[in-house]
Amino acid sequence: MTLQKVSQIFTKILLKALRTKLFYIVFSVIFLTIGTTHVFSQEIKITDTIKIESLSLIKPKDSTAIDSTKKKKPFLDGVVNMKAKDYEKLDQKKKQITLYNEAEIYYTDFELKAGKIVMDYEKNLVYAGRLKDSTGKYIQRPVFTQGSNVVEPDSIVFHTKTKKALVWNSRTKQGELNIKAEISKRENDSVYFMKNARLTTSKNIEDPEYYFLVRKVKFVPKKKVVAGLTNMVIADVPTPIGLPFAYFPMTEESTSGFILPTPGQNNRQGYFLQNGGYYFALSDYYDLAVLGDYYTNGSYGLRAESSYAKRYKFSGRFNFRFENNIQSEKGFPDYVKSKQYNIQWSHSQDAKAAANSRFSASVNLGSSQYYRQSINMNNVGSSLNNNLSSSISFSKTFQTVPQVNMSLSATHSQNTNTEQIDMTLPTLQASVDRIYPFAPKDGIKKGFFKNINLQYNVRGENRIKTADSLFFKPQMFRDAKTGFQHSIPINTNFKVFKYFSVSMGAAYNEVWAFNTIQKYFSTIENKVVTEDQKGFETFRTYNFSAGIGTTIYGTFNFGEDKKIQAIRHVMRPNVSYGYTPSFEKYYDTYAIDATGLTTAEYTKFDGGLFGAPGKSYSNSLGFSLSNTFEAKMQDKESKKGETKKVMLLNNLNFSTSYNLAADSLAWSPMRVSGGTQLFKQKMNVNFGATLDPYAIDNSGRRIEKFNIDNGGSLFRMTSANMTLNYSFSSTDGEKKTNKQNQQNGGTGDDLFGTSTDLSDSRQSLFDKDNEGKKEESSNEWYNTKLPWDLRLAYSVTYNNSNRQDEISSNSLMASGNVELAPRWKVGFSSGYDFKQKGVTFTQLRFERDLESWRMSFNWVPFGTNTYWGFFIGITSSVLSDIKYDKRQLPDRVF
Repeated sequence: MTLQKVSQIFTKILLKALRTKLFYIVFSVIFLTIGTTHVFSQEIKITDTIKIESLSLIKPKDSTAIDSTKKKKPFLDGVVNMKAKDYEKLDQKKKQITLYNEAEIYYTDFELKAGKIVMDYEKNLVYAGRLKDSTGKYIQRPVFTQGSNVVEPDSIVFHTKTKKALVWNSRTKQGELNIKAEISKRENDSVYFMKNARLTTSKNIEDPEYYFLVRKVKFVPKKKVVAGLTNMVIADVPTPIGLPFAYFPMTEESTSGFILPTPGQNNRQGYFLQNGGYYFALSDYYDLAVLGDYYTNGSYGLRAESSYAKRYKFSGRFNFRFENNIQSEKGFPDYVKSKQYNIQWSHSQDAKAAANSRFSASVNLGSSQYYRQSINMNNVGSSLNNNLSSSISFSKTFQTVPQVNMSLSATHSQNTNTEQIDMTLPTLQASVDRIYPFAPKDGIKKGFFKNINLQYNVRGENRIKTADSLFFKPQMFRDAKTGFQHSIPINTNFKVFKYFSVSMGAAYNEVWAFNTIQKYFSTIENKVVTEDQKGFETFRTYNFSAGIGTTIYGTFNFGEDKKIQAIRHVMRPNVSYGYTPSFEKYYDTYAIDATGLTTAEYTKFDGGLFGAPGKSYSNSLGFSLSNTFEAKMQDKESKKGETKKVMLLNNLNFSTSYNLAADSLAWSPMRVSGGTQLFKQKMNVNFGATLDPYAIDNSGRRIEKFNIDNGGSLFRMTSANMTLNYSFSSTDGEKKTNKQNQQNGGTGDDLFGTSTDLSDSRQSLFDKDNEGKKEESSNEWYNTKLPWDLRLAYSVTYNNSNRQDEISSNSLMASGNVELAPRWKVGFSSGYDFKQKGVTFTQLRFERDLESWRMSFNWVPFGTNTYWGFFIGITSSVLSDIKYDKRQLPDRVF
């Protein structure tokens, strides 16, 4: 019998060095004495094609002999990586590996971390548990991970072959639910059984503020939870709220299902069910929710809401709302019936989707009285908004030489007071990039000729002006006006006397009109009749302009020992000239009476999309002066005595013009405007005034006489306005825009109240950016700090165009929030109109953050939109139906 070399048999076995001397000794004994013992290292790596065979004394191979010995299967099926902080122990007799302190083991499709791990590779069992520290406290709880499932028990026994497991005090998270069970049994990859399990959305799974105690649970990860007898426990106090059985869908993918309605009652529509319907999970890219409301007096509402998104491509949302509102009952004098609708669509394209084209949409249109008469109202403050607007646009750039830009858009503007709608369906714009015909090839442009450049622009519109009652009706399209405007601007610029910049330009415009008018005196109707004419007409105009300007810097030094060391004044004066000839050839005459002797002039292009050719000759000079004032001051906060710059006036502008061709009243009123920021840029101040140099007669008309020559001052102030905006807080943080207010037609701030979405009262009334940074003692009241924020807006307008000498508008608005405790917040929005002598829209808000729950109260105490609403419920969307919601809707005026 011959003993073969070990290297001839085990050339493909990967053996790593042992990390402890004990393993070296054990390995040597096993290798030299026991031929049938399996060989492995502390880190065993076995590939699919390499298997560990038993060591034995091998006889010379007989080609005629048949090996009938049954080969043993390897004791492990994959790569095993393990480590521990204190020690790794191999017990060959018990077929066990013990890892102690910060133990980790990675095997096949699972990984396990714990204080102590024992792996029995003969029985295919893995045990993991905790350790005790010096104080007797258990530490290093096991963490078992398999795929996306994570379980954190007190201890666990796991079978590596059958994948079955027995877990004590397991803790796992599935979606928004945190689950803790006394005993859990893992049947296979997809089924778990639990006993005395706690289901909660609280972040503190050890001491939740509430949970559902379930005696028996069948849990299928990412699919469902089927529970037996269940009751709610709040603050460790059992409640009678419970169910004999329960079902919770747990899929991570969107799933279709019913949406339970909210019951209630109001005085005008009776009892109701709101926001009930069905959710369609159509695909991974888009969905659809169909919701409805029903009221016992016959009113009803329908809504369709859809969201869609594709990564790196686009995202958007579409909402359609329709309501058939009935107030009171038939036969009563206050019985009113109306139909309202609203369409919202927002679409944004990812910048990476296309380099040379872009599509976007922001639509908010519908009945002018929707926000004022809607029963299931999304935003109380939106009823104060007087305008709805929409825009859909597509733009594309053609990378040619010269570059061509093209855009196609549709716009919509709707006044909810007058119910007038202005639309463009569509607007086409195209332009060719600037061309420098006299510029050299090296690209250096200097002087008058080299800077001469021209462009080509075209704009086409199909404009519709209609009323709310005619929207989407045939007459709306019959009244549309269509036209095109072509323009070729030619410009150049250069410097003179080194410090003066001169710009010169001319523009050629050509208008194609498909809608014109004709005026004549009708003897039948005995009046002047204006008829609309269909057909192609055109007119051409041109003009010339020039301007010269410079920049002047001035510094006033007061000394480095002064608080204000210097003031810098920057002036930018500019003188412009404009010339436009008379285009009287496009004018005709018509008789204004039956005799035909008295006539008047008109042009068929009056009221056109792009204006009409001017008959008057224009030859005017324009003067403007802009100023900026900046101070250099000592910085009190600087320890090195450094200085800082403080803006005194961001701008102070003066502008007027003089008409060289005018026979009288050649000077136009001077416009003065300015703005600055005060109190560390927290207060924005903007002001403006119109100053007229001419006097007026008793009827209020301007006369050819300067005001100073008429016994007055140099200028006569005809109007003035000023606005102040002041925002400050205990942390001096910047206020964020309320996007939901904007989406529903409101403003970006909460001066007109915060958004109140009655379809989802779980949304917080206040900014919760600091969530997760709250103090541990969140139920305690503040001792020395009281977070707050306040916003003020003041506006005043003065009118004296005809010696009225009156304040036409004067109002102050305010909104603020106070955090009484880390989880107690109150807020308000209100104002006062000094002109009308009344309080403006007022809203009071209260919120209590109960961690997993939320309680809020919203109240509009007076006005045409009185309203109150109370809500308490679980914030998680999984358990959103567990709530109490009571509200009083505003009284609508139809």
